[in-house]
Amino acid sequence: LERACDRSFTGGWVRICTTGADVLVLTNNRERAVERTDTRREKAGGKPNPGARHYSANMEDYLEAIRTLSDTHTPVTVTQLSDALEVSKPSVTAAIARLSGEGLVDHAKYGAIALTVRGKAVADDVCRRHTALKTFLTEILGVSGDTAEGDACKLEHHLSHDSSVRLTRFIAYVLQDARGRPEWLEEFVESLNGPLPGQSRRTEIETVPPLPRGEHDVRMA
Repeated sequence: LERACDRSFTGGWVRICTTGADVLVLTNNRERAVERTDTRREKAGGKPNPGARHYSANMEDYLEAIRTLSDTHTPVTVTQLSDALEVSKPSVTAAIARLSGEGLVDHAKYGAIALTVRGKAVADDVCRRHTALKTFLTEILGVSGDTAEGDACKLEHHLSHDSSVRLTRFIAYVLQDARGRPEWLEEFVESLNGPLPGQSRRTEIETVPPLPRGEHDVRMA
């Protein structure tokens, strides 16, 4: 969901928003920092356990869109969601009814749409997964922003909470040096233009052909 995901990258900051896990912060001048959020989960609010997700990709897209629209529009309406997701108003109405039944949104007939505590927790988790994936693709693998955006929008619905937390921590570990990419990462980016370096043991992955120069999305940052 491109419109809902882009806001994580406005103003030059890439922030992985999450509760109870690490937060990765990147700036355009390549400074890096890792912030630790409170690891104590609120019980009174009835927040769901992100590790036990059971929501469809479509439901997560709606929650993500509501979260993004709520940052700039108060209140969020069916018309706004219809425009953002490029779907019909009847489709939005039906989806909101399902989300309301799950206790993820509050919506009075013909009224505003708002995330519940549970819904916001799910939406935050989706945004964190998206940002982690896009950051990994662009900052680690050198994929172009447009390609990474599209891939992250598809993959975010299939990445488990545990894997996304580990991915976030890996990105933070690799990019923690404000001086730029580590030497081994630069060597990896260079290797995309040629054969893989020799290994002591033959593996199937060694047979993967190099990316043709000038015909891929690798960014030489």
